[in-house]
Amino acid sequence: MKIVFISNYINHHQIPFCNELYLRFPRDFVFIQSEPMDEERISMGWGDNAKDIPYVKCLYECEDECRELIKNCEVLIAGWTARTDLVIERMLEKKLTIRVSERIYREGQWKVISPRGLIAKYKEHIRFKNYPVYLLCAGAYVPSDFSLIKAYPDKMFKFGYFTSMKKYHLDKLFELKDSSGMIEIIFAGRFLKLKHPEYLVWLARDLVRENEKRISRDEPTLPKFRIHMVGDGELEHALKAMVTEYGLLDNVLFYGFQTPDKVRSIMERCHIHVFPSDALEGWGAVVNEAMNSGCAVVASAEAGAVPYLIDQWKNGVAFPGNDYEKMKEAVMYLMTHAKEREEMATRAYHTIVDSWNAKNVVDTLLYTIEGWQEGLEHHPVDGPLSKAEVISPRDMFKYIERNTNRKDD
Repeated sequence: MKIVFISNYINHHQIPFCNELYLRFPRDFVFIQSEPMDEERISMGWGDNAKDIPYVKCLYECEDECRELIKNCEVLIAGWTARTDLVIERMLEKKLTIRVSERIYREGQWKVISPRGLIAKYKEHIRFKNYPVYLLCAGAYVPSDFSLIKAYPDKMFKFGYFTSMKKYHLDKLFELKDSSGMIEIIFAGRFLKLKHPEYLVWLARDLVRENEKRISRDEPTLPKFRIHMVGDGELEHALKAMVTEYGLLDNVLFYGFQTPDKVRSIMERCHIHVFPSDALEGWGAVVNEAMNSGCAVVASAEAGAVPYLIDQWKNGVAFPGNDYEKMKEAVMYLMTHAKEREEMATRAYHTIVDSWNAKNVVDTLLYTIEGWQEGLEHHPVDGPLSKAEVISPRDMFKYIERNTNRKDD
């Protein structure tokens, strides 16, 4: 089977998925990079390694060859690219095409009323609703956006990003987290407004204050804790100033930018991962990594990955977006309930190892493609490539809590 994946550029979030496809089709899989990676992303550690990967071809270096590959492959997977003309040219010929998309109205669904935007969406998406074109939704709120424009009816499927998956002996992994009663908490990501890293500083402040109150009342205190802030960005100076102002230098550690391997090594030593990103976070691949590293995850329901990955109070905890108090409540519960925390982290690990990983998704995708080619429905009931529900961003937390086990049940 000849498969081509076109996107703006290859990056570390796509490589595990592409490596799996290349493993199955070493002569018949190609990733087409449609533009050079910009310097900012290279400086963030995304790597400009297109020339070092055997299955990558660069559109801007060999357009005629790439155009032929797109036109003649059996399956085209099309992520975000400025060269939609090449994708549309193929779709007009009614050849099997799989679109991959994050949200198109991430900044607000009110944008759907734009006449100019609707014309563009019609040309790229809406007019192909009865063609052999399918949508893989890289985020739980993607179907809601596309349903507003009536694109891909009954042809939207759960998808996402599939980070490098590691297998551990769980006993040894949890030994790494044995900090003699110290609870290790991690935030990993850019220090940007949409990611709300300030929540972690507020958390440290409030945990210290809570213990001071308990000591004054002669009550049992919370466990000792450390918060690991891994990353950098525009808010770094302000965050460090807050830590100094609140007297938290012993509680909050800053690492600066770290390589993906280093981030994983820190996660492996941590008990709880906190992910407070808002709706501007299309997916949030760090959640995959934290779950694979055996962390109990406390995450904002607004991020695209969370409704797909988190089974509430089973393998993680989702909190309503921007509700800091709910986030703090969940973290405090996990700090003081070691057995439940480890059980949650174990289930989180298995969510990635058993389902949300590149090998499993490629197996499932190939089986699903076989069904599409034969006019059959070959998709699973749940997990990657299952039918994607339309979840309104306004109802995100209702979806998260539906049919879940609460900690106090």
